[in-house]
Amino acid sequence: MTSFAAEVVGTALLIIFGGGVCAGVNLKKSFAQHSGWIVITMGWGLAVAVAAYAVGSFSGAHLNPALTLALAFNGDFPWADVPKYIVAQMLGAMIGAVVVYIHYLPHWQETDDPSAKLGVFVTSPAVPNYFANLISEMIGTFVLVLGVLAIGANQFADGLNPFIVGFLIVAIGLSLGGTTGYAINPARDLGPRIVHFLLPIPGKGSSNWSYAWVPVVGPMLGGSFGGLFYKAVFLGKMTSAFWYVLIAIVAVLTLAFIWQGKTSNYHKPKNALM
Repeated sequence: MTSFAAEVVGTALLIIFGGGVCAGVNLKKSFAQHSGWIVITMGWGLAVAVAAYAVGSFSGAHLNPALTLALAFNGDFPWADVPKYIVAQMLGAMIGAVVVYIHYLPHWQETDDPSAKLGVFVTSPAVPNYFANLISEMIGTFVLVLGVLAIGANQFADGLNPFIVGFLIVAIGLSLGGTTGYAINPARDLGPRIVHFLLPIPGKGSSNWSYAWVPVVGPMLGGSFGGLFYKAVFLGKMTSAFWYVLIAIVAVLTLAFIWQGKTSNYHKPKNALM
């Protein structure tokens, strides 16, 4: 298996399990309906672990453009391979979302709430605020990258690392996910959002494109800074990129703060989980 194919397959598995648990909780007449946030966080944690076990030996199981960028900034991944990995991750996320749609095919008609349907595919904020939501996604992805790099620096029994990373995802979801649904992965949100827009889902409503940039820009910046922070603080290797990304974060947050002040609250789907 090539690294490109591995990232496609791994990210598809991630979304099949992760989007699948959201569908089980959100859609009517599912046995898992209303089972709650704990179930969703566990589902996503196990999704990451299974996907990492499946393709880790072939591609390193990035499964996330923000992690790919972080590893490139950290010096652990060649920049020349970054575009290839991101394309593969987006493609895999879209394939996974289509599989979830097919698996729950009769439940879309049974579910009246468009927001519940959208919540199967994408994240949304509990309190709509571009500035605050952007900070949440940056922090969540920063912690994700820092945690992945720290876990990788420790010695575990053979084959245990993906399982530990899965629990890291659960921890982020439980502690930090309540604000925005913790996308912490641009492909995880944007790929399924495109699929939601394209698929003939009955009564699906809006794909909430006004918010779509937050779970892309936030994780990209937060993840990149996480990789550079680990390199500077943990490894003692400060680079100019650290300051460039930090300046970019400050600039984007400033623009988001100004924009938020000039706009009314944007659409926030009700009951949209993860």
